[in-house]
Amino acid sequence: MMTKIIKILLVSTLSLIFIFLSTAYFGLHLSLPKLSGQFRSGHLFESVTIERDRLGTVIIHGQNRQDVAYALGFAHGQDRFFQMDLLRRNSAGELAEIFGKKALKLDKSRRFHQLRKRAEKTVAKMDPKQKLLLQTYANGVNAAVAEQNLSSFEYLLTGTSPQKWQPADSLLVIFSMYLDLQGNTPKRDMALTQIKRLYGEQMLAFVTQNSPYQAALDSSILPIEDILTPELEPQLLATALMSTIEEPIDIGSNNWAVTGALTMSGRAMLSDDMHLSFGVPIIWYRAQLNYPSATGETIQVTGVSLPGAPAIVVGTNNKVAWGFTNAYIDTADWIAIDENELLTTEIEVIKLPGSLSSIKYPLLLSKFGPVKRVNGQDYALAWVAHQDYAVDMELLGLETISNVQEGLALATSFGIPIQNLMLVDSKGNAAWKPAGAVPSRTNPANVAQSPDSFQGVLWGIDETELPQVLNPEHGRLWSANSRVISAEEFSRFGDGGYALGARSQQIRDRLFESEQFTEQDFYRLQLDNKAKFLTPWHDYLINLLSDEPVRFAKDIQFIRDWQACACADSVGYTLVRSFRAKLLDASFAPIETGLKQINVSLSPIKRYLEPAMWQLLEDEPSSWLPEPFLNWNKFAIQAYADSTQELLDKHSDNGALDSLNWGKVNALRIQHPFSKQMPLLSTLLDMPTVTGFGDSFMPAVQRSSFGASQRFIVQPGLESQAIMVIPGGQSGHPLSDYYRAGFDEYANHESTPLLPGNILHKITIQAVN
Repeated sequence: MMTKIIKILLVSTLSLIFIFLSTAYFGLHLSLPKLSGQFRSGHLFESVTIERDRLGTVIIHGQNRQDVAYALGFAHGQDRFFQMDLLRRNSAGELAEIFGKKALKLDKSRRFHQLRKRAEKTVAKMDPKQKLLLQTYANGVNAAVAEQNLSSFEYLLTGTSPQKWQPADSLLVIFSMYLDLQGNTPKRDMALTQIKRLYGEQMLAFVTQNSPYQAALDSSILPIEDILTPELEPQLLATALMSTIEEPIDIGSNNWAVTGALTMSGRAMLSDDMHLSFGVPIIWYRAQLNYPSATGETIQVTGVSLPGAPAIVVGTNNKVAWGFTNAYIDTADWIAIDENELLTTEIEVIKLPGSLSSIKYPLLLSKFGPVKRVNGQDYALAWVAHQDYAVDMELLGLETISNVQEGLALATSFGIPIQNLMLVDSKGNAAWKPAGAVPSRTNPANVAQSPDSFQGVLWGIDETELPQVLNPEHGRLWSANSRVISAEEFSRFGDGGYALGARSQQIRDRLFESEQFTEQDFYRLQLDNKAKFLTPWHDYLINLLSDEPVRFAKDIQFIRDWQACACADSVGYTLVRSFRAKLLDASFAPIETGLKQINVSLSPIKRYLEPAMWQLLEDEPSSWLPEPFLNWNKFAIQAYADSTQELLDKHSDNGALDSLNWGKVNALRIQHPFSKQMPLLSTLLDMPTVTGFGDSFMPAVQRSSFGASQRFIVQPGLESQAIMVIPGGQSGHPLSDYYRAGFDEYANHESTPLLPGNILHKITIQAVN
């Protein structure tokens, strides 16, 4: 009898599971957008078409730019609406409305900037043509969402409903990029401010000394000065707690260009790969826009768009191509204020799930900006994203330019986070210029300023006098998030968190190894994973472990055989890289311990510590050497032993060094945000895990969930030879054919074409007058 009951229960349970899975699968199918067919709209002047090829590239044909914006909004709404929703909510501080109290901390940090209010204020004052474009784009987005039979699965899982897209939401998407690309700048300056307060000017100078890794376009060098190693007080060493100083995600990019003198065609050539955190879906969206200009000329723009905005961010119009890297010019300052400063309080209401549930978040404001208290001191933040000129749609002007010179003239008008704009054209010209919002104040600072130093009027003016380089004599341009401007210009524009410069140097040196280039040459350079930066660390570690050759015999062999690259099968690379990070953590633990007590960290400036770390190894100061170590070699050996044991604990089942190959330790894992919370969904939602390749400090930037979010190479006018590779598909729907399309090529270092292929789907949207 009991056996029969168990069988009945088992059959019933399996039946319920089958019904649930069938219902879920059927529901997912119902939420798939319709990619072929006829639609009608009263928001169009003329009919438009939306086509898709095997990669899901959206090809739009329209009779004017407004209708094309509607069609792009429609395509974005079909494939990426939930991603767009997260981007606008991220910058507005409205994620808790979907995800509940666990998102409150992030929402509060975003509300500090009041970006929704700023976006709505900007739209209200916007040029009517741009405002109409944003409204038309929003109409397209909302039409696509309205056409769905069932809300996408993300809304079903969270029990929420999609809210209509508004023109201000497109600006919030740009503000999300500000938070990604410049969010570390205020953290960096606050860390340096507190280092100065807690440990003095000498320590500040020690941790910020100029690096030998410099690759400015004019070859200028910031001086490498003799900075005395500061003495550590015994109490600091005695109370130090070992912890991991998190490596900052080096949000940025590589780009470089050569003039037509260095290509067979005589056309200039551009390479651009933007480095961002990975997720599913990937942030970029392949698109081609086709429409007539005011003079009747056919405009064709091909590249990648950012879902949520009606522009091609990186691409080509067959005459000119453009790409960006984060410029890291200083665009933020803290102002130390006292109790006499007039402050006001505004209440930010943060909604929680459920229409009646919310919390009130009080925000202190000053005439300088929003206020934060750190270590008993109030600081106000002045940031370019808070200015009226921070966001606009001027980037669309690139679509219709005919040459590099026209692009240079437009660059200062863009309302985007300041970028290194690289331009090339079909006539062989190549140029670089900072493009985006830059305050006109002339006294950027690494640490908090006094109110008397604050140039309030100049903060309100967008700088128009920016440096540029056009057609250098040697025919080569490069940028990779380190200093590009001259040493003289550096004092004017400051340091907003520059990369160390090793990556830029490697790119520059590779470019000077040849006198002629093809697209495949550039692609190989994008995949260059040679470990030039870590070579001194490799040599140091070999010599260090030679003090105990028996104990470290296997380690030494693996390190000797490291191949000098971030190669998938290299164990030695893993050991060297991990050792460097652990030695930095151990050496600067006294400083990090004090900073953590006031909720600050060395993390935003960890890459700055490279020169200071080598100085410690050279000087071997006793005041920095913790007990019970007798000398610095013993201390460094223990750091190596600790780092290796941590690797084995995390990545090895049998404690064997040969299991620590870099491809496994740095495996590429691109996850959907939901699978991180619900691992059972991983198979359905995530990209396949693949062997890791590349690292930081080299052109082939790749960490487990970070790296080149696209790889783009083009000679304007020869787009049929151009490359565009993206680590993920166009669609955010897991049952779509376009959910993973293109990922395998990216993972296997194969190239996919920029131009669309054979058309598989076509939508026609007819204008209803």
